[in-house]
Amino acid sequence: MRAKQSLGQHFLTDPKLLGRIADALDPVPDDIVLEIGPGRGSLTEVLLARGVWVIAIEKDRRLAEELRDAGGGMRDAERLKMLEGDALRLDWHAVVAHPASRISHPGFKVVGNIPYNITSPLLEKALTPPLPERIVFLVQDEVASRVAAPPGSKTYGALSVGVQAVCRVEKLFTIAPGAFRPAPKVRSALLRLTPLAEPLVRPEEAAAFRAFVTGCFSRRRKQLHNAVPGATAAALTALGLDPTMRPETVAPADFVRLLRCSQQL
Repeated sequence: MRAKQSLGQHFLTDPKLLGRIADALDPVPDDIVLEIGPGRGSLTEVLLARGVWVIAIEKDRRLAEELRDAGGGMRDAERLKMLEGDALRLDWHAVVAHPASRISHPGFKVVGNIPYNITSPLLEKALTPPLPERIVFLVQDEVASRVAAPPGSKTYGALSVGVQAVCRVEKLFTIAPGAFRPAPKVRSALLRLTPLAEPLVRPEEAAAFRAFVTGCFSRRRKQLHNAVPGATAAALTALGLDPTMRPETVAPADFVRLLRCSQQL
């Protein structure tokens, strides 16, 4: 079955790489794993072999039907729940239900070799509270570098701040285009996000924080007292921040402080 270019499909079948992706989830038996875009089921089968429950969401009807039919031949196929649909539209917490549990919103982990063209919205959805226990996405190398970038680096931006404010970010390894069929034009990288026990930003602040940080980075070359609406040099100094520094050098925790300060102005 050929990959659909319109859906950004690039299939990975290397057993060693699939094993490393599964390892990144730190799976333990009876974990609930939500797999985004299982494709031909190569990673699905590896996950099932680890003794976890897999809820797989596939948008491509051809692949969903193929995986549903092939599931009977997989080891521990009774632990697989196959859903045909758009992962961006489905309510993940509603579809994740442990077969042996009555918990309405059980803990779960998320994994996927995700299409490059929907990486940002999938990250935003994955980081919508209540957060999964762990998120492992195979993404474009450049995007993984931006998410993991430290303050002051060339790739540090609003995406870096938004994710790092709620998660520990790890760029684990890269994968060359030749490992996929068909081969993409760029390298890929495995990104692991682990929610912080104490997020820097509260759930009710999340939307305002994203908008605030995006606004600041739209003026990234300006000094902080000009980039933050309403902020004065005196107010920034009181926060322990240099008014002449630029947004691209401000740490996520300081952006949170800036947001709360700006809301009081």
